[in-house]
Amino acid sequence: MILSISFHFDYLPLMVVLGIAWFTPLLLSGVRLHKVPSVIVEIIFGFVAGHYFINISADSLHILRFLALSGFVFLMFLSGLEIDMDQIIASLPRRKINVSRYLTNPLLVGLTHFIVALVLSFFAAWMLSDMIEIKSVWYFSLIMVTTSVGIILPVLKNRGEINTRFGQMLIIAAAVADIFSILFFTFTASILKNGFHFDLLLILALFVVFYIFYRIGQRIKNIPGLKKVSYQLSHAASQINVRSIILLILVFVVIAQYIGEEVILLGSFLSGLLLSAFLHKGRSLVMVKLDGMGYGFFIPIFFVMVGFEFDPSSFSEFESSLVYFLVALLIALFLIKLIPSLIWRPLFGMRRAISGGFLMSSRLSLIIAASAIGLDLGVISPGINASFVMMAVATCLLSPVMFNALLPVRVLEGAKTIIIGGSSTAVLLARRMHLHEKKVIIVEKDPARYKEIKEKGLWVFLGDGLDVGLYARIKLRPEDYVLVECGSNKVNLAVSSLLRTEFLHEKIITRTDNFHFERKLKQMGVDAIDIRRVMATTIENLIIRPTTYHDLVESFENFSLDEISVGNKDIDGRQVKSIPFHNDAILMIIKRGNSSYIPHGESYLRTGDVLHVFGTATALEDTRKKVG
Repeated sequence: MILSISFHFDYLPLMVVLGIAWFTPLLLSGVRLHKVPSVIVEIIFGFVAGHYFINISADSLHILRFLALSGFVFLMFLSGLEIDMDQIIASLPRRKINVSRYLTNPLLVGLTHFIVALVLSFFAAWMLSDMIEIKSVWYFSLIMVTTSVGIILPVLKNRGEINTRFGQMLIIAAAVADIFSILFFTFTASILKNGFHFDLLLILALFVVFYIFYRIGQRIKNIPGLKKVSYQLSHAASQINVRSIILLILVFVVIAQYIGEEVILLGSFLSGLLLSAFLHKGRSLVMVKLDGMGYGFFIPIFFVMVGFEFDPSSFSEFESSLVYFLVALLIALFLIKLIPSLIWRPLFGMRRAISGGFLMSSRLSLIIAASAIGLDLGVISPGINASFVMMAVATCLLSPVMFNALLPVRVLEGAKTIIIGGSSTAVLLARRMHLHEKKVIIVEKDPARYKEIKEKGLWVFLGDGLDVGLYARIKLRPEDYVLVECGSNKVNLAVSSLLRTEFLHEKIITRTDNFHFERKLKQMGVDAIDIRRVMATTIENLIIRPTTYHDLVESFENFSLDEISVGNKDIDGRQVKSIPFHNDAILMIIKRGNSSYIPHGESYLRTGDVLHVFGTATALEDTRKKVG
């Protein structure tokens, strides 16, 4: 039997859709609208192209809908992957709950926020049912209570607030809203379609599969030699890691399809949640590849097709009440998130609580998906579905703007890293530090280069590192690290000397390729990096231990090495084996005074010890709380 390939398929509609996906980020970058979610513009362009420029045959439309569905599955998978299971598990209460512990526990506060929002959402849906016909008030309220982790995370990350107490409260609350919304959607859709039936219990089979895969994964990852084989097959034509993850997604999706089409949402979401439990939300190389597949191909097709199939004529069902309904719906969508957010007032004050409520009001993929499922079930009318698509656009645009307006970014406040010199190395370092949620400011004296760096979305100041007044403007603090990267040994030495003599600053790092300059820098107390030694060491590692080197370099966003001081008096005098360190934290070195040694289970810790700990961001934060 010979494989038959037909060349009669019309690629023009797919080319137009992908052309929109390609052009959108270029347009946003060109007009400097970096903070506008590209999916919003993709929906708008999809509508314009579909209604005014191209006609698609039934066959092409069928294929585009299949690709759009694949994009939706990928989107739900990545939504599950965005949820950090480590953070949720770390927030589980382990002691008796009182008011103080309740208010400081992100998981408990997030659950309360969701429950209050759900009650308010049901009440708002009931009120709106007086304006228009709503076939299922409960399902309508579930759509309104959704939120978007995908919008909240980038906003907090750009502000450097992901690891703050406030940022963690918002992230956990958004994750809880996502998880419970999807659960309620799945069960509600199944009941609406099939009624209360024994088959409803089949949905639990997905959770059984989730648990089985989790247990298998825990065992597989400890098999000797598997990591080496995985690395060897993860490149070039094999791409075994990517193939494994795609297979994992499809296993959950296929099982979900056998249970019911409305369960696909939960299946794809659970596959992402499962992977998150193993990867700890790290952006390893395989995740970069998955992001490329998802956001580079499948997901844009989904959003362009949302716009393409958006039918404004469906608004005619509202007649004269359309404007009043849309305004009332928008106000309701904000209020059901703003009111529960007042629970954060005792911790962060009214301004932060209200701003957090506005950010929680952002909605994107989940509200569109849930509304589309409701439309297919017949409980959401075409007009209401179109309204929710418009609300996704409106809240995505308004919520981050209101959040930043109430809490303007104070770039110069708090601990930061200052890079003097805007070289390509400085830009790369700034981006890598941002992945660790560290605040970085670049100082560049060349106006053209300053403009170029600013257009990359990085924080940059126009100034000269030899200008004493510069450091007052950027609020140099003793705890700030200063990297001197001016591209010249003489200039690096001069700037470092200025910082040491004029400001007595201690945390200075620079680089050199000359022994004479290196000796002078070290005499001043500056950490000087010899580029020649770094290059030699890198090449040595590539030759002697290539697998280890690639694993460390390609997963630097996932794991970090940190120095943590022991300040907890309860830890003083205890053995290492008696301290419940996080599973993803490895204690590598203990420094006590001028001595350093490799610890073991019998080692004792003392107040003032400095622990060199390697692990995930969550594990490091957990270690700080236990010993700090």
